[in-house]
Amino acid sequence: MANSEESCSTQLIDGDGVFNATGIDKLIKEIRLAECGLSYAVVSIMGPQSSGKSTLLNHLFGTNFREMDAFKGRSQTTKGIWLARCAGIEPCTLVMDLEGTDGRERGEDDTAFEKQSALFALAVSDIVLINMWCHDIGREQAANKPLLKTVFQVMMRLFSPRKTTLMFVIRDKTRTPLENLEPVLREDIQKIWDSVPKPHAHKETPLSEFFNVEVVALSSYEEKEEQFKEQVASLRQRFFHSITPGGLAGDRRGVVPASGFSFSAQQIWKVIKENKDLDLPAHKVMVATVRCEEIANEKYASFASNEDWCHLEEAVQSSPVSGFGKKLSSILDSFLTEYDAEATYFDEGVRSAKRRQFEEKLLQLIQPAFQSLLGHIRSETLEKFKQVFDKALNGGEAFSRASRNCDQFCMALFDEGCADAVIEHANWDTSKVRDKLRRDIDAHIDSVRAAKLSELTSLYEAKLKEALSGPVEALLDGASNETWPAIRKLLRRETEAAVSGLSDALSGFDLDEQTKVKMLSSTKDYARGVVEAKAREEAGRVLTRMKDRFTTLFSHDSDSMPRVWTGKEDIRAITKTARSASLKLLAVMAVTRLDDDHSDNIEGTLSVALVESTNGAVKDRSITSFDPLASSTWEEVSPKKTLISPVQCKSLWRQFKSETEYTVSQAITAQEANKRNNNWLPPPWAIAAMVILGFNEFMTLLRNPLYLGVIFVGFLLFKALWVQLDISGEFRNGALPGLISLSSKFLPTVMNLLKRLAEEGQNPMTNDPNRNPATNDQQRNPALESRSFRNGVSASSSMSSSASSEVISSEYSSPAKED
Repeated sequence: MANSEESCSTQLIDGDGVFNATGIDKLIKEIRLAECGLSYAVVSIMGPQSSGKSTLLNHLFGTNFREMDAFKGRSQTTKGIWLARCAGIEPCTLVMDLEGTDGRERGEDDTAFEKQSALFALAVSDIVLINMWCHDIGREQAANKPLLKTVFQVMMRLFSPRKTTLMFVIRDKTRTPLENLEPVLREDIQKIWDSVPKPHAHKETPLSEFFNVEVVALSSYEEKEEQFKEQVASLRQRFFHSITPGGLAGDRRGVVPASGFSFSAQQIWKVIKENKDLDLPAHKVMVATVRCEEIANEKYASFASNEDWCHLEEAVQSSPVSGFGKKLSSILDSFLTEYDAEATYFDEGVRSAKRRQFEEKLLQLIQPAFQSLLGHIRSETLEKFKQVFDKALNGGEAFSRASRNCDQFCMALFDEGCADAVIEHANWDTSKVRDKLRRDIDAHIDSVRAAKLSELTSLYEAKLKEALSGPVEALLDGASNETWPAIRKLLRRETEAAVSGLSDALSGFDLDEQTKVKMLSSTKDYARGVVEAKAREEAGRVLTRMKDRFTTLFSHDSDSMPRVWTGKEDIRAITKTARSASLKLLAVMAVTRLDDDHSDNIEGTLSVALVESTNGAVKDRSITSFDPLASSTWEEVSPKKTLISPVQCKSLWRQFKSETEYTVSQAITAQEANKRNNNWLPPPWAIAAMVILGFNEFMTLLRNPLYLGVIFVGFLLFKALWVQLDISGEFRNGALPGLISLSSKFLPTVMNLLKRLAEEGQNPMTNDPNRNPATNDQQRNPALESRSFRNGVSASSSMSSSASSEVISSEYSSPAKED
């Protein structure tokens, strides 16, 4: 490549037909051709070898193509095709210097490269300069005729030839005026055009359809250099604004945008080298396709690494981004605008299609971020709904109104968020996310409703349980004829209160009638279930209840005072009354009677089977009667209402009697023992006999008081033994048990008394020193004996009462006082 201040050139195609892609790309970058769009022109020159083509271009466009050195001989100077930028001409104009035709270096038969280069020039150039000698005009065997035939022939290989300006430059003009030369030249051109074989479609196509023919004449450069330069300078002015209407190439067609010129030229040459027909329209589409794809890929890569987009993408992963749609739309607009600016001159159909593809790729790139944003908006909206919904409920707002208002508010909030996230270029549907949010909100409402209803139901069930359990237990404990009517009344009252309260509470939930009726019915069933469960629980403890009732009635009188069995009570009647009350309890607990129309005769059946049958069996054991309790169900009573079956009642009654018979026998024993204790004195006749028969002995005692003292001492000893042995208490349980108990306690008690007396006798008594020892001894013995005996008696048994001890002490100490 050769460079100068004003122009730079490069060999586009070498003599062997190799395309210099690197060189042209470098040239295009240096001259910044890609920025020109469609505002550029391509000029090429062809003509015989050594006809001054390079010289003309250098003077006409200020290029620096290599020129022939006339002093070295006439030979080939330009090999292949060279490309340069015209200096100082607007718009940007590229000029191609083609290898000369009819050169001896390639030979007479090697015309392939000539035709290929001619076709290439016609395919890429807007203006083709044909350099020809003036003296060849009008001659049949002129050097320019083969060239023109070549131009017209290769033109037929273009499927849709572009409109090209052919400028014939007549070199070394003679004195013949141009006005006389031009008609002859045009006539020769027309003859050549007519003689060239054409496709059927262009049989009648005039030359002007494909070419604009211009003719200029220049003086000889060697003989009239100054005049030549003046003419060239005048001709140069015609290349300024050559592509504007009225210019040399004002009506050109099928122009490739400047950014695609390099690729287009390379592909055209490739097709020409492969000796294929050159379809310029298809080539134009192909170039547009490749370049638009390149531009789109460049912009896509630039967008993917764009700092603003990367920040948005990163931020939207963790939380919603305010103004996401506007920000991203602005970024997309800028990149699409850049694409439009660079691809604006390419085929519109291709450009638009690639733009759509580019836009789709961008949207595919940003769609995950958009979906992530929608997910954040949905999640935040759902959390917001939960917060405002809970706040509304805690504020006492009705459930249905709260759910409706909060739903409308949050859906509107979601729609605002979606509107803020919407990207102008994308017609993405957010209805699926909205529907999911709707389902999530509905699911949360349903869950809260279920929880509230469960909480409400549990509240009223707890109230029912508290209101029914205790009273029902108390009513069943005091079983009577009015027990079940009272329970029914209690159940009805509490159930109605609970159902009324629950119904009022449910009115705020906007439930359908069927669900409401079902819940109220469930509450009624629960209340009934509480009573039945309590009844079954109490039925499981009926034996204990019966024993407690029997014990209460049997052991306490009508004033609820503990009963003392003095011997006057009618134990049989008391037992019968207590057992009847226990039987009443069993009859009440046998079945549930929660229905108003319930009627049964269980108490009568139990009475006949358990009480009267027992009495009858005593009277007549030979008669075998039917046992009404030999069944697992009660007559006319549903098994569901049965708490205690007839067979169980019979078994319970048998166990009840066996466990209460001991209490009755104890009462009878206590009564008999009381009678014996109250009648310990002998009969009156025995007392009279003792007085009459013992009169002499009584008189003897009066005559001899010593005997009376001995008897008194014996009485005291007997009284002490009586108290210590608790003889009256031992005989309360019967004579034989009392004798056995006394026989085991008598000897130890006597030995204990004697031991105490001995110990007291051995202790020295504190004496007065002025008193006679004999007197002291006389006064010490009674007191010592009294004290020793009293201490011995009190220590001999821990079971004696304090009252008895005081009586014994006073009785024993009285003789000492008398002394």
